Amino acid sequence: MTLLFQGIVSLVTGGASGLGRATVERFVREGARVVICDLPKSHGEKLAQELGSNATFSPTDVTSEEDVKKAMETAKKQFGGLNVAVNCAGIGVAVVTYNAGKDRVHKLEEFQRVINVNLVGTFNVIRLAAQLINQNEPNADGQRGVIVNTASVAAFDGQRGQAAYSASKGGIVGMTLPIARDLASRGIRVNTIAPGLFDTPLLGELPEKVRKFLATSVPFPQKLGVPDEFAHLVQFLVENPMMNGEVIRIDGGIRMQP
Repeated sequence: MTLLFQGIVSLVTGGASGLGRATVERFVREGARVVICDLPKSHGEKLAQELGSNATFSPTDVTSEEDVKKAMETAKKQFGGLNVAVNCAGIGVAVVTYNAGKDRVHKLEEFQRVINVNLVGTFNVIRLAAQLINQNEPNADGQRGVIVNTASVAAFDGQRGQAAYSASKGGIVGMTLPIARDLASRGIRVNTIAPGLFDTPLLGELPEKVRKFLATSVPFPQKLGVPDEFAHLVQFLVENPMMNGEVIRIDGGIRMQP
């Protein structure tokens, strides 16, 4: 039995921009109610107002237990509970481990910050979302809800300067199956998406020449991914009851060069 979107309650971190925003918008279009989680200075409040009564904004630093608990409380008080949690919040740095020319090493605090936001922040949301989803009555298949995480092809094809980012995303990949096994008895499915090159605000800052080069590096289709294509895959993972403990690349067949 599928988990139908009409009326479900979802929570999306990093929901004010990029892949997260596309997920929020698709969910609302499909009839879901959404708690948008993002930093206080994001466009989360504005987005919630644009989407209407089926969306609300909860200022959230995913590394904060207090913030994430407040977001869960918002889901319960405003919409009655939680069925789906989607982790899209993340940051990155581009620093080589050791720059011999400048005799400079990768700052430890930079590495720790990326791990803390991307990996620890994702786990923080997972554990608290699971606690709230567990309160749901299971459907005919015993399913209570779904959690979808965002990794990256960098978890497998990390490039120069991506030690911190690749480690954080590799950690998300690595914990997907054990967490799915942890939560299986509660009817909560857990999957992870590993996107390739997508047309997000981060890539939007690059010169058009660079963006075109990146697009042509994708085997097929030779373009940057559209955020709604990512959101479409999130929807599939929510709806298909046999998808559990999986990591799926969505990348047009790209394998990143060093």
